Amino acid sequence: MGRAKKAVLAYSGGVDTSVCIPYLKQEWGVEEVITFAADLGQGDELEPIRQKALDSGASQSIVGDLIEPFITEFAFPAIRANALYEGRYPLSTALARPLIARRLVEVAREVGADAVAHGCTGKGNDQVRFDVAIGSLAPDLKVLAPAREWGMSREETIAYGERCGIPAPVSKKSPYSIDLNLLGRSIEAGSLEDPDVEPPEEIYALTRSVEAAPDTPQIVEIGFARGNPVSLDGVALDPVSLVRRANQLAGLHGFGRLDMVENRVVGIKSREIYETPGLLLLIRAHQELESLTLAADVQRTKRQLEMQWADLVYQGLWYGPLKEALDGFLDCTQKSVNGTVRVKLHKGNATVIGRRSSSDSLYVPDMATYGAEDRFDHKAAEGFIYVWGLPTRLWAASRRGC
Repeated sequence: MGRAKKAVLAYSGGVDTSVCIPYLKQEWGVEEVITFAADLGQGDELEPIRQKALDSGASQSIVGDLIEPFITEFAFPAIRANALYEGRYPLSTALARPLIARRLVEVAREVGADAVAHGCTGKGNDQVRFDVAIGSLAPDLKVLAPAREWGMSREETIAYGERCGIPAPVSKKSPYSIDLNLLGRSIEAGSLEDPDVEPPEEIYALTRSVEAAPDTPQIVEIGFARGNPVSLDGVALDPVSLVRRANQLAGLHGFGRLDMVENRVVGIKSREIYETPGLLLLIRAHQELESLTLAADVQRTKRQLEMQWADLVYQGLWYGPLKEALDGFLDCTQKSVNGTVRVKLHKGNATVIGRRSSSDSLYVPDMATYGAEDRFDHKAAEGFIYVWGLPTRLWAASRRGC
């Protein structure tokens, strides 16, 4: 591949990405390392992170606010797709990676870099997401992944950093590996690696336990326009504010915790804990509104494609041709997904108690009612059943002589 002269490194401020800076320069001969840290609404103070990169040897340390595009360009499409990997995980971490990769490529172009680097290990999902996304957006850029190749234990990595002037963590490190953004938290490692161990309450930060949740239920009304959430309890909110408020409401009532064994891209299973209160709440409400506004065949087909869409995003294929084609179908279906859904939050549950669409509902009361207003043609049912069941009766008759 050839030696890189200037690399843009995806930077988090942790041990691995900090050690990547001197490692790239000293071991791989990269002449200049520029770091990029993404603000995805995780709430961290990013100025210390920016300064740490400079102290670790970066020539430039760039911090970028990506919160708004993270929600509008990545989270909202996932809500429209009802995207749940393996039927459960709403892709809170996976959705951030193609956005970070896109910005890394943009920064590389701006500074004239010939490589992009990340600190992902060799058995995680993120290495796939970064490598494939960068390769799709900028095939001419080299992709460097030193943590995938250096073969150092965590203790050895810390010692390497100390030799390069990077201070070791001063506090006792949590045994857990945590990723955080505005859509939620993922927690793994430590005692959680045993899938038979109950997660301790200390790992949760965005959601209350069922025991600590309020005894009084709370009803929230979520408004949608063309499949996008646009209001809570009748108050129009910008996308970022809406997600923040949804997180607060659902988390307060203990909704949004996931404990699952999932299938990673690299072929192994891993036990993952997620907190995604707002995102799961919005997806559940969106699913319910679609039941009111989508035709039956469209809804059934969409369910199948939703699984495929979620798989593609999880597997790092956001910028691939199949996802682009699926996006076209999904966008078309959302033109009629307009209305409101009422959800009761109580003790870890989010129960839909009402749904309404004044302009696009396919629910016709005069057809559904059993009252005097009933306009359904009951006599037509007999002929329909005869034609509908004819193939089955013919097949059954042919089997009687067997």
